[in-house]
Amino acid sequence: MSEQQPPNTAAAAMESARSQFHTMTGHDNCTATGIKARPEGGWSVLFDVVELVRIPASTSVVATYRVDVDADGGLCGFERLRRYTRGATDG
Repeated sequence: MSEQQPPNTAAAAMESARSQFHTMTGHDNCTATGIKARPEGGWSVLFDVVELVRIPASTSVVATYRVDVDADGGLCGFERLRRYTRGATDG
């Protein structure tokens, strides 16, 4: 992110994380479901991604990923936390 300012807001960090996550994985349709500042600096962002489209849509497979960016907006890493069918509920 040498040409851009470091993300000093949650919204800027989320966009940086989304862009870099897309570059690494090819997932371009992700929905942010959470964000928090990391104690050591930077941000952790949660994205839900439809990994497998099925009919009916309630049976599609969705995954939740955590994407970490540093204070400058650089990608630190990402991991898939869980996979579930869209119609499933936590509990």
